[in-house]
Amino acid sequence: MDAVQNQRDAGWGLSERIGWAGRFARVLGQAEAELIDLACAEVHKTRWECLTAEIVPLANACRWHAKHARGVLAPRRVPWGGLLTMGQRQRMVRAPLGRVGIIATWNYPILLAGQHLVQSLVAGNRVVLKPSENSPRTQRRLAELAVEAGCPADWLEVIGSEREAGAALVRGEHGPIDHLVFTGSTEVGRAIAAELGARLIASTLELSGRDSALVLEDADPALAARSLWWAATTNGGQTCMAPRRALVHERVYDDFLKAMAPMSARAQDRRLISEAAAATVSEQAADAIDRGGRSLSGVFEPATGDRFRPVAVVDCPPDALLVEGRHFGPAIAVVRCGSLGAMLDIHDACDQRLVTSVFSRNTRRARGLAPRLGSNAVMVNDDIIPSAHPWTSIGGLGASGWGVTQGRMGLETLTRPVFVSTTSAKIRPPLDEPDPARQEKQASMLLRLGGAGKRNRRSGASEPPTSTATPAGSAGGAV
Repeated sequence: MDAVQNQRDAGWGLSERIGWAGRFARVLGQAEAELIDLACAEVHKTRWECLTAEIVPLANACRWHAKHARGVLAPRRVPWGGLLTMGQRQRMVRAPLGRVGIIATWNYPILLAGQHLVQSLVAGNRVVLKPSENSPRTQRRLAELAVEAGCPADWLEVIGSEREAGAALVRGEHGPIDHLVFTGSTEVGRAIAAELGARLIASTLELSGRDSALVLEDADPALAARSLWWAATTNGGQTCMAPRRALVHERVYDDFLKAMAPMSARAQDRRLISEAAAATVSEQAADAIDRGGRSLSGVFEPATGDRFRPVAVVDCPPDALLVEGRHFGPAIAVVRCGSLGAMLDIHDACDQRLVTSVFSRNTRRARGLAPRLGSNAVMVNDDIIPSAHPWTSIGGLGASGWGVTQGRMGLETLTRPVFVSTTSAKIRPPLDEPDPARQEKQASMLLRLGGAGKRNRRSGASEPPTSTATPAGSAGGAV
C-alpha cells in the first residue's frame, strides 16, 4: 500500500490532521455527558473517574498533538558524516506506516482507544478499530465523534466488537494491515505476536502489569499510603499499572498501616467488569488471609456477584497469590520488608512490570534505582497519575509487551523513518582506487578525518581511543 499517495489523494495532509486533533478535543468536551453515560453503563465507572481519568487526559492528548505533531514529524537534517559523504545532503523524513489496526480495551474505553486513534490518524495512517466486546457502544460513539470532528469517513473503519472480529483482523480478513496496536492480556498478546510475526507485521503490545510499590525507610508513610490506596482502588482496581503489592520497610511499616487504615475502613464495594473478575480477587485475598495476613479494616467481605469491597491485606506472606498479583481488582498486598534487598527479591520474582513506584524523601536515591527496577516507567512518590502527562510514553517490557504508545515516541512509532540523500553533481568522493603508492597516505587521512581513531600501520586497522571509564562493577561504577 502506498500510504503517501493515498494521503495525497485523500487531501488530508498533516495540516488538516493537526486541525482535526484540535477539533476532536472540542467535540469530546461537547459530548462529555453522553460519553460518560455510555462508559458508566457498560463498564461501571463512576462519573468522576470517567471525566478525570478518561475525557480530560484524552482532550489534553488531542491538544498536545495539535501543538506538537508538526515538530515531531518534521523532516530533519542529518549531520555531516565524514569525508566519504562530501557533497551529500542527508535528510530524514517520517512516512505513515499505512493501515493500522487497533484492538481496543474496556478498562479505559475512552482514553486508551482514543489515544491510539489520535496517534494513528495524526501520523497519517488509515485505521481499522475493533471495539472491546465489553464497551462497544462507548467506542463506536468515540469513532463517530472523530468523524464528526472532521476525520474522513474512509480513513476510519469500525468492525465488530466480538472476540472473533479481533482474531479476523489479526489474520488479515478485514484487509491487510501494516501495524497492529493491541491492549489486553499477556496470553492474547502472545497469540497475536505469533500470528503477526509469521507474516512479518509489526505490532505494539500494551499488556498487563503486576506492579510493585517500594516504600523505603525514609519515605513519608502518610503520602505513600494515600497514593497507593487510591491507585489500587481507582477504576475498581482495574488499571493495568495499578500496584498489586506494597513492599514497605519495617521502619515505616506501622505508620504506613496507621495512615491507610481509615481509607480502608471507609471503602465501599465496587462493581467489577464480571463475576469472574470479582471471584478471582476475592479468592486471592481470602487465600492471603488464610496464610496469616489480615484485612487492614478488620473486615473481609467475599465477592457477591460482580461486586467486591476493596481490601488491603497486611502482614501478607510473600508467597501468597495476592502478592504474585494475578488479579484485576481493588486489592493490595502489603508486605513488611527488612531491607531494600528484600523488597527487590520480591519485586524481581514478578515478570510483568509496567510501572514501579518508589516512595522516598531522598528523590535522588529513588531516581537512581530506576534502571535497576526493570520497568520502562518509574514514578517517585506517586502512582498512575504521572502516566497521563501527554509528553511521556508508556511501554511494556518482556511479558508486559513491547513498543510504546502516547507522547512523542508513541507518535514516531506509528511512522517509519525514510532517509533521503541528495549528492552534488560536482562535489563527490572519488570512485577510482588511488595509485598504490598513495593509498597509505590517503587511508590515514580518511580514517583521521572520518573520526575512526588512530590507525595501526602494521595491521592496517584503526585503533579505538583509550578509554578512562571506570569498569562496571569496580569501585565507583554505576549500579
